[in-house]
Amino acid sequence: MTSPAIAQAKQLGLQHAIYRYAHDNTFHGNSAPSFALEASQKLGIPTQQVFKTLVTQIDSQRWCIALTPASSKLNMKLLAKAAGGKKASMADPETAERITGYVLGGVSPLGQKKLHPTIIDNSALEFERIFVSAGRRGLELALCPQALGNAINATFANISA
Repeated sequence: MTSPAIAQAKQLGLQHAIYRYAHDNTFHGNSAPSFALEASQKLGIPTQQVFKTLVTQIDSQRWCIALTPASSKLNMKLLAKAAGGKKASMADPETAERITGYVLGGVSPLGQKKLHPTIIDNSALEFERIFVSAGRRGLELALCPQALGNAINATFANISA
């Protein structure tokens, strides 16, 4: 099984491992789908080490990708500040899918249609490797956070609450 994210990881020579699990369409957390929490639970990985990829907009003008642990919430004020803006908001699901080329629950920071500014929560640096979506529901990539950040020209900042 492959995806644009896996293809880009290979193309860039990123050391990575692929993890598969059976995605459950009925898995929910706080009444909304929580794909990162599902991955954490099914793979037996701490929620602090599984990162969700969120599509946001800064100052209603530009897109920004934010990576935060499954165990945390994205702090919009901290994200806006880290992105050099005043206000951040979540993209609606259809826009997020259109911009990235992925379905929700499968949005990866790698292999997107276009490279957008990306901010990874500082907590990623506490781990030798973090887990991010590999571009499909039920598929995760384990990568060194610094190598991932370098590959997508991301910055690290405190953006989680």
